Amino acid sequence: MKLARVLIAVVLAVATTFGLLLLMQTLINSDLEADQQEEIVRIDDIHMPEMEIETRYETAKPDKPETPDVPPPDIPEPDFEAPDVNPEGLNMQAPSLGSDIQISTSGIGGDGEYLPIVKVAPQYPRRAAQRGIEGFVTVEFTVTINGSTKDVEVIEAITKDGDPTTMFNSAAIRAAEKFKYKPRVVDGTPIEVPGVRNRFVFELAQ
Repeated sequence: MKLARVLIAVVLAVATTFGLLLLMQTLINSDLEADQQEEIVRIDDIHMPEMEIETRYETAKPDKPETPDVPPPDIPEPDFEAPDVNPEGLNMQAPSLGSDIQISTSGIGGDGEYLPIVKVAPQYPRRAAQRGIEGFVTVEFTVTINGSTKDVEVIEAITKDGDPTTMFNSAAIRAAEKFKYKPRVVDGTPIEVPGVRNRFVFELAQ
């Protein structure tokens, strides 16, 4: 029994192997025949015609178009209506600063031979502004022949309550040193004018 089974297995194996080999041979032959049946198409060679290349170094400019002699059309001016503005609603006052400083020019009039041209307002001292102190400072100086000032000195410095103070002295001196005058002229020659006084008023804005 065992021998018969072995013989049957060998026969089946041989038959299977032979069948596989036959199938492979058939597939290979069919692929080769398909390749042989493809038609090869040849493309003709492309020949470029001979061309002459012309190089132009100067390009002709087009003619300028003629300007038509036609006057431009009249454009009507736009008609703007004036807005109705209430003049009472406009506020033309200058803005109020932190300190309202007034300068008094009493005592420097004279006979009009020298005139003030530029007067600089002094800067309100920060310490006095923080304490709410107001006051007056009178300075004396000399107007030179070129209209500047020199030898500026404080003659009087008091608060509004009448107490002596030095808080405003430096600010008043610096401002007076920047004054400019038209100098006094006698016989065509400018001369110095000593003893000119100016009073500064230091007031805070209410």
